[in-house]
Amino acid sequence: MLAMICGSVPGVAQTAASTTVQQDFEAAAVLDATPDRAAALAAWEKLEARTKPGSRNRGIVLVRKAPVLFSLRRSDESVRAARAGLALLPAGDASLAEDRTRAFLILGQVATDTLDYAGAVTALEQAEAAAISSADKLGAMLSLVAVQTFVDPAAAAATLARSDTLIANSKLDNRTAARFVRERTIQKLNTGDIAGARASSLQAVKLLGGMETAKIDPMDAAARSDAAIAFLLGGNADEARRYMAYTVAGRMKKGSFDPAAEMRSPDCGGDAGLKPNDVAVVEFNIADDGTIERARPIYAAGGGQVALEFARAVKGWSWPAADVQAIPAFYRYNVRVEMRCSTAFERPSIGDGLGGAFEQWLADKGVAVPPAPTGPAAAALGAQRAELASAMIQSPNGLKTLAALYRVTGNSTVAQEERAALHARGLAIATAK
Repeated sequence: MLAMICGSVPGVAQTAASTTVQQDFEAAAVLDATPDRAAALAAWEKLEARTKPGSRNRGIVLVRKAPVLFSLRRSDESVRAARAGLALLPAGDASLAEDRTRAFLILGQVATDTLDYAGAVTALEQAEAAAISSADKLGAMLSLVAVQTFVDPAAAAATLARSDTLIANSKLDNRTAARFVRERTIQKLNTGDIAGARASSLQAVKLLGGMETAKIDPMDAAARSDAAIAFLLGGNADEARRYMAYTVAGRMKKGSFDPAAEMRSPDCGGDAGLKPNDVAVVEFNIADDGTIERARPIYAAGGGQVALEFARAVKGWSWPAADVQAIPAFYRYNVRVEMRCSTAFERPSIGDGLGGAFEQWLADKGVAVPPAPTGPAAAALGAQRAELASAMIQSPNGLKTLAALYRVTGNSTVAQEERAALHARGLAIATAK
């Protein structure tokens, strides 16, 4: 890769400087491997200024800069850098596979962290497709299956099957293998295969050293919590309690894990249609400043959309920073909570009300909206996209296209960025009518 960005490569802006472009690249790469993120960012930005706008080399630098921005919690900038870099990397250049994969992984990570799981699926599928090495493919698959489980569980099972093929020909350490087994457990929990989830959860615990391990870390605790959930759902409360006890939950010797200053459950109803009997387990990390650094659903009885709605509620929680800093870090990472919606005030779905009025408006104009899907949203998306494509061929700005756009944008498996673009298009058509 170093040779690709050396000073002799056409397209690199040469300046009278005390260092060559190659030396700047090497310096940035060295800093990139250190914990000093600010210094690494400064080095990449210095190199960026010495590359030609619109060039392949500028694309490489932007892609390298994106993960640094992400680590500095500048997610929006990291997304812009990754997208700009990808646009400049020649698609047919196999030597840039690692950089292309790196950029898609960042896009997938940001989408995951913002709970845009549909958008994360799109980016992570591209990361897997771009990857050449088994390690890069497995890394993309591990992130991909975690979000597919709550968007398209059947696709998650297929991703796990592909990973099995690669794992069989790879030498993974036990901790890495356990991460894949844990994602299989979560996928099985959320598709009702409780016996399978119990077996895989015990396999993960074993890979991590078993219940006899003297010292445990957050990953051990999470694996044992997975097993506790599987036993509880399988009706074995005694084993569930035993595995939960071995997560060391409730054994904090320093600090006090009090309820958050803002710790609300979502109201029942709403756009996700939460019901009083819906239950979810959400895992989260608390940052030093008391905000939620990351939240992810682990299990939901009501399906993926319900799971993500509860996770979004957790993202809004917070604690006083002084209280949080008194809690050992171990107890702030991979915290899990079981949640139900609040029945104090059941929110009607704004979308349902607006949707009904919109469908009536189209009907008054003689246009029938394609029927709402009765099965999984992921399974319906193909037909909805086909309906939209057909309508656009007939009349790209017609009401049939608007009706088809309405159905596609209402599908929960469509990424937020695409949904926003489709909404804008639909609004332009509706306004013109």
